[in-house]
Amino acid sequence: MVFQVRSLGLQGVSGYEVSAECDLSSGLPAFTLVGLPDAAVNEARERVRSAIKNCGFQFPVSRITVNLAPAHVKKSGTLYDLPILVGILAAGGQLKVRDPDCAFVGELSLSGELRPAAGILPMALAAGRAGIRSLFVPEANAAEATLAGGPAVYPVRDVAQLARHLTGEEPIPPARPWVPSPGPEPAPDFSEVKGQENGKRALEIAAAGGHNLLMCGPPGSGKSMLARRLPSILPDMSRSEALEATEIHSVMGLTDPDHPLISRRPFRSPHHTISPMGLAGGGTNPRPGEISLAHHGVLFLDELPEFSKEVLEVLRQPLEDGQVQISRAAGSVTYPSRFMLVCAMNPCKCGWYGHPSGRCRCTEQEVRRYLSRLSGPLLDRIDLFVEVAALEFGELARRAPSEPSSVIKGRVDRARDIQRGRYGDASCNARMGQQELDRFCALDSECQRLMQGAFDRMGLTARSYDRILRVARTIADLDSSTSIQLPHLAEALQYRPPEYLRR
Repeated sequence: MVFQVRSLGLQGVSGYEVSAECDLSSGLPAFTLVGLPDAAVNEARERVRSAIKNCGFQFPVSRITVNLAPAHVKKSGTLYDLPILVGILAAGGQLKVRDPDCAFVGELSLSGELRPAAGILPMALAAGRAGIRSLFVPEANAAEATLAGGPAVYPVRDVAQLARHLTGEEPIPPARPWVPSPGPEPAPDFSEVKGQENGKRALEIAAAGGHNLLMCGPPGSGKSMLARRLPSILPDMSRSEALEATEIHSVMGLTDPDHPLISRRPFRSPHHTISPMGLAGGGTNPRPGEISLAHHGVLFLDELPEFSKEVLEVLRQPLEDGQVQISRAAGSVTYPSRFMLVCAMNPCKCGWYGHPSGRCRCTEQEVRRYLSRLSGPLLDRIDLFVEVAALEFGELARRAPSEPSSVIKGRVDRARDIQRGRYGDASCNARMGQQELDRFCALDSECQRLMQGAFDRMGLTARSYDRILRVARTIADLDSSTSIQLPHLAEALQYRPPEYLRR
């Protein structure tokens, strides 16, 4: 007898429907899995066999064939354990599944308990699109599955509980939609930062327009401290942005069962030893990398020149396109990667190049070698460059509190409101196209003269010219100005790379 059980799978960060077709036939006892299963899926045979026996059912003594359709798509992971078990028991008449619009997902222990699976949210969203009305998931994944707002979600503790539900003996109540707790999440605040007004201003502009930023300065000047407080002034995530970010974290198994929704913008800070695959994503079964985990948030690269040149060049295409395509022999997947790039670096190996104290002992050749890892095309994709100077004793000893993040965020939110009214909900100044630049960044004659002089003296490219206009537009929005004025453009020009980065 053949019995078909609906389930779900993952391809990239998107879910799709999978059908577990279970056939019991006469012949020598065997258990065969087909449909391009990987090693983890093939091992389901032993988990399912033990779970059936340990839950009081009889394992069929027959030839068992399970096909995971569509058979041309590679299946990976342990989430097919539950649908395979349900299919075998239903095909043998030990279990009855009366609802054709239900689906099952979950990993089994040998005793029949369900363990949480990764990628539940994108699969739950796919279940809604496929017309599935009831979704049975491990108890620990139920809150995350309710975020999809589609099918009724039934949290399953073990196989015995599921069997009692399907027979009507002890129905499982559907999980209630998860609701976040009120109040902001605790986060590092700008009130803790002493001095560094130039750095704070640059971060405010970056947050207001979604711009990429590079901070350069000696060790201990507060570059990392400033960067880690950037999420506290970024605009709140919309529901659609939060779901997109949560989908990626769910696929990687990084969601919290108690707080499954990513409500604060992600902040990813990979170590400089990361590989190109770790940053962009990939692998035999492609998985998202750090740039996708930073989607709708911040990717912070500390000690930028310490990253390998191959890793840094990986950033160029995603910074322009907002997505990264991973191509392997098994196929291609596209991951979203719309993030703000924030970098920090020392001006030389020892970190004190150009400091008035004369502490730097690096030769000019050593400085050039240290900075040579930063290519011109990569630096051209960064909007704001700011030098973060070492703090003086008077600034460190000051007891007066600094401006809190809530006040800065208020100005950022007002600037973003102006941009939403100008472009729509999904855009900001950093993503302006050529038509928007021509329309909203027109310069008067005085600004034109200033820009022409800067273009000739600073050796600007067409890309850097456009980025200066975008930054000037953001500064104007923070000033609630309908047009770019001379002070706005002059400030934007101050955020171009220092001389030692232009050599």
